Amino acid sequence: MSVAEQTRVAKPDLAPRLRRRPNGRWAGYLHLLMARMLELKREPEVVFWVFVFPLLLATGLGIAFRNKPADASSVAIVAGPGAQETAALLQKSPQHSAFKVDVQDGDAARKGFRLGKYDLVIEPEGAGRVRYRYDPARPESVLANAEVNDALQSAAGRKDVVATSLVTSSEPGSRYIDFLIPGLLGMNLMNSGMWGIGFALVDMRQRKLLKRFVGTPMRRGDFLLALISSRLVLMIIEIGLLLTLGVLVFHMKVLGSIFTIVLLGSAGAMCFGGVGLLTASRAQKIESVSGLMNLVMMPMWIFSGVFFSYERFPAVIQPLIKVLPLTALNDALRGSILEGTSLIHQWPRLLVMGLWGGISFALALKWFRWT
Repeated sequence: MSVAEQTRVAKPDLAPRLRRRPNGRWAGYLHLLMARMLELKREPEVVFWVFVFPLLLATGLGIAFRNKPADASSVAIVAGPGAQETAALLQKSPQHSAFKVDVQDGDAARKGFRLGKYDLVIEPEGAGRVRYRYDPARPESVLANAEVNDALQSAAGRKDVVATSLVTSSEPGSRYIDFLIPGLLGMNLMNSGMWGIGFALVDMRQRKLLKRFVGTPMRRGDFLLALISSRLVLMIIEIGLLLTLGVLVFHMKVLGSIFTIVLLGSAGAMCFGGVGLLTASRAQKIESVSGLMNLVMMPMWIFSGVFFSYERFPAVIQPLIKVLPLTALNDALRGSILEGTSLIHQWPRLLVMGLWGGISFALALKWFRWT
């Protein structure tokens, strides 16, 4: 046997080993979501409008409407017989600290009242009689009329028949800032969902980036779902910052669980993400989508109870207000944060948000066009 026959030559394996990367159903969606998150890092304005601006707005409104002693009513007494006696009675009454009293001549007093400088004008008529000049359309004038009359009657010797006592109550949860922060949180989720998705989608369409996706095997649903899901990461940061501000700066009590609040925020973010997709599904220019989004959001800014309760509106439109997605989100957040309402009892509000988000996403998926 020859040496060549004895030596075994190792032949290379001609079939290369193929390394398969995971490429399941959701691989494209995950890649698109990661790409969207990397894009957000290059948009510094997002940091301001999504995170910093709501904090500044909540701080400013919280300071402006903070709990403070009631303002003293401005009262003018018309100079003449009995003016000094009336002023002395007000000064010795138990409520004297609630009034700022000026003695003015008749024309100056009436002019100051007409221009809003005074809430009430007292015109002494002699013989212990006075006449009040007030405006029933101004709440502060009505209040000043009632308080001044009560103070004068008490100082003149009137005795209260019924013994009463006062208990002051200003607990966290009843303050304006407690009402405001959940509303700002809901409004910010709506704004970031609508503008963050609608603006980005139209911007990509305008720059012809969407046109390049047509020739790829990417699913349209994965692309749109990735745009919506990218708001969830921002949503968690938004909730954390606003709640931290409320707890640390304004001593707000959060009665509900953080898990429930995050789930409600996620539902709101997905809901408004779907509405934002539908709004921008066919818009060609930034100006067009801006007008459409303002048209959609403006009624909710006004009616959905962001800065004041929607109960102020007539009862006939209350059912329409309650089916707005921002109304459902704000009510759900306030119920969880201020009352500790469990998630199972929030199902009507979750249903409203789910219907808005699901129907909007389905319509956006059907009507969306790349160019």
